[in-house]
Amino acid sequence: MSFPLPGEPVRGSKTGKPIMALFDLLGRTWALGIIWNLQKSSCTFRELQQRCENISPTLLNKRISELKETSIVEKSLHGYCLTHLGNELFNLIEPLGSWSVNWNNSLKESMDE
Repeated sequence: MSFPLPGEPVRGSKTGKPIMALFDLLGRTWALGIIWNLQKSSCTFRELQQRCENISPTLLNKRISELKETSIVEKSLHGYCLTHLGNELFNLIEPLGSWSVNWNNSLKESMDE
């Protein structure tokens, strides 16, 4: 398997601790962006590609496959969407959006000084 799973060696953990497997998965290019964009609503492959700043189809397909295999994303009648686990994960990630805006504002203020 070419994607991180708990119990298998992953970046940062030879034993594949679940949190390290999750961080390895989420640290892959566009994995978080796909989750973030699917939270809004389900969408087709092309719609998701546009939401993700025109990510290459090859990379998008690879990430969708990984997120499907790890039960975070699924294909529905209306396109791709988050699973129950995917929505739980998004609820944990969502506060980072607000924090990142505050962080950005703080950085701008400190650079203006």
